[in-house]
Amino acid sequence: MLSPDDLKELEAKGIAPEQIEAQLERFRTGFPYLKILDAARPGQGITVLSPEEEEAARRRWEQYLSDGGDVTKFVPASGAASRMFKALFEFVDGPDAVPAGGSDVAALIEASDKLPFIAELNDTTRRLYNADVEQLKAEGRYKELIAAIIKPEGMNYGGLPKGLLKFHTYEGGSRTPLEEQLTEGAQTAANNAGVVRLHFTVSANHRKLFEQKLAEAIPEVEARKGVKFEVSLSEQKPSTDTVAVNPDNTPFVEDGHLLFRPGGHGALIENLNDIDSAVVFIKNIDNVVPDSKRDATVRYKQVLGGYLMQLHDTIEHYLTLLGTGDYTRGTLQEMLKFLHFTFSVTDRSIDGMNDTEVAIYLHGKLSRPLRVCGMVRNEGEPGGGPFIAYNPDGSASLQILESHQIDKNNPDYVRMLSTATHFNPVDLVCYVRRHDGTKFDLTQHVDPATGFISEKSSHGRALRALELPGLWNGAMSDWNTAFVEVPIATFNPVKTVNDLLRPAHQG
Repeated sequence: MLSPDDLKELEAKGIAPEQIEAQLERFRTGFPYLKILDAARPGQGITVLSPEEEEAARRRWEQYLSDGGDVTKFVPASGAASRMFKALFEFVDGPDAVPAGGSDVAALIEASDKLPFIAELNDTTRRLYNADVEQLKAEGRYKELIAAIIKPEGMNYGGLPKGLLKFHTYEGGSRTPLEEQLTEGAQTAANNAGVVRLHFTVSANHRKLFEQKLAEAIPEVEARKGVKFEVSLSEQKPSTDTVAVNPDNTPFVEDGHLLFRPGGHGALIENLNDIDSAVVFIKNIDNVVPDSKRDATVRYKQVLGGYLMQLHDTIEHYLTLLGTGDYTRGTLQEMLKFLHFTFSVTDRSIDGMNDTEVAIYLHGKLSRPLRVCGMVRNEGEPGGGPFIAYNPDGSASLQILESHQIDKNNPDYVRMLSTATHFNPVDLVCYVRRHDGTKFDLTQHVDPATGFISEKSSHGRALRALELPGLWNGAMSDWNTAFVEVPIATFNPVKTVNDLLRPAHQG
């Protein structure tokens, strides 16, 4: 039962009491596993373009930009970098004075001269200990060295957002992921007026730091790349927070108030919905490379964007025919094949429909947001996977699934997981306007039954937290989705600080 104070807090957040009741009910019932038809693979849900097709798609993207098409890069950047430094925190806070041989910490210390922030680290250790990094290493003062990286009195890298850490070394200094995203945007998304639009989602407590870094970085990248930037920031909306519960599913109360938690990256569908652009690229903040390694990234951004426009061209043509009634039974069959071979849509409900009913069905299926997702060959990297899954209406279509959405007790599903050929690197390009040019309401295309529940704690007390349907998972469940193979060279995330020592991040 919600108290008057609870209701006031909900009103301040913009959350309806019915939402809380629905969330509490979801804790009690749990989320269902998805019903899966099969893993997507080349020839069955994943398109592998020939070199000629790639070039045609790339030219279509160039045409879209030259014709005045609008595009925005949407970059989720609110994540803190603390998980990047998990091993470093464990070492500093642990009992051992020397890192274990072969550990990530030992490898980092050994190769410290290759770190993109080595100059700043040296300045920090001199300030704190009156000694540089090499001297600390020679004296075996490893905990002090690592503490200088992650602790607040040092560089505070464990408390900063990942987008503002130094990732890559250049002759004139080091660049952050924020700066690399600006540079990549200049190479792939400048419109015919030379304007590049980017949107970063940030946390409220880091917003000022992002604004300061952008004020410094934008003029430099504009001068270097000959473009103009329009950059905007947003925060996850309080209305997307979810209530936490105790292990017995009763509301978790702390200091006399309900405890709310951010709803995960799925909450960002609200932020994406606010973007006023026909085409939107989505890519995680940490998947960046230095200038010398970016050729593949630039090319396949153009390929994905162009392939999106080719699919959009076809959809527009079909919607025009359906809208005017200028179609034949053969044309309708052509449209059904397009849905099946492009988006893996299968639907037994159309059996027995007459032509008018099929036309209405097709209009409904084609008139929805469109996304093209790059998929990388599975080489053991983390990431969700491309599957053909059943939808609430009984049809099947392409979906990006996370492992928690798949029933591991189903041997067929386990086999599908084990034989999957590709994974999701979060490399999407979307078309989010209707046939008449108005914007889709993206919040109307979410499958609310695709979130998940996680076990967390607050001040030592166990709790259960509810994550909303993921941004590129259930939040885009009702979109038309196409998967296109892209090379592994386009996927270079930095999940731990040691990833910065990989060749892809060494300029």
